Amino acid sequence: MCRLSLSICLMAGLLGAPAVVVSTLAPAAAAPKEAPREASKEAPRAPVTLDDLFARLKAAKDDAEARGVAQLIERRLDRSGSDTVDLLASRAAEAMRAKDYPLAVELLDRVTVLEPGWAEGWSRRATAFYLLEDQASALADLHKTLTLEPRHFEAWAALAHIYMASDDKSRALAAFRRVEAIYPRMGKVHEAIERLAPDVDGRDL
Repeated sequence: MCRLSLSICLMAGLLGAPAVVVSTLAPAAAAPKEAPREASKEAPRAPVTLDDLFARLKAAKDDAEARGVAQLIERRLDRSGSDTVDLLASRAAEAMRAKDYPLAVELLDRVTVLEPGWAEGWSRRATAFYLLEDQASALADLHKTLTLEPRHFEAWAALAHIYMASDDKSRALAAFRRVEAIYPRMGKVHEAIERLAPDVDGRDL
């Protein structure tokens, strides 16, 4: 699903193909007649948690792997746990694509009331507010997003872009550094840090 976010220019989804495990059996003729066959005793694999995915994102060896893991994280964050909220969020996304931003905000108002603990709902409303040029409300919703999920790298990137637009280089740099700590291979983040750091931290003599 295409996701609407303030930092979409920095994101690209690439889902890596899952590994395939192939088991082989010895030919039937080689087995003794009526030999007992033991049932597989492989322990069930523990489900991959969001913490596991963020750890994999930070340790990714290349950009393709990082993008794949980032997409998996986004899919987890997209889950509201409510069919009603998912429907409202889907309609809000349609409204944003149609550039009906007031309707998108109205729908996402209901989302945040019904599921106030869903970080992605606040992030999406921040996008709608930003598109309405209401930066104060967008910032408030991004901060709420990050209170609920401090590792929401898109929300940190969105904050950085808003701060950059208002020429608040110090806060923009701090936000970009938070992105890099979570998602080191997120596109253009390192370049933004290198560009801002001399102005904020001072240039080496």
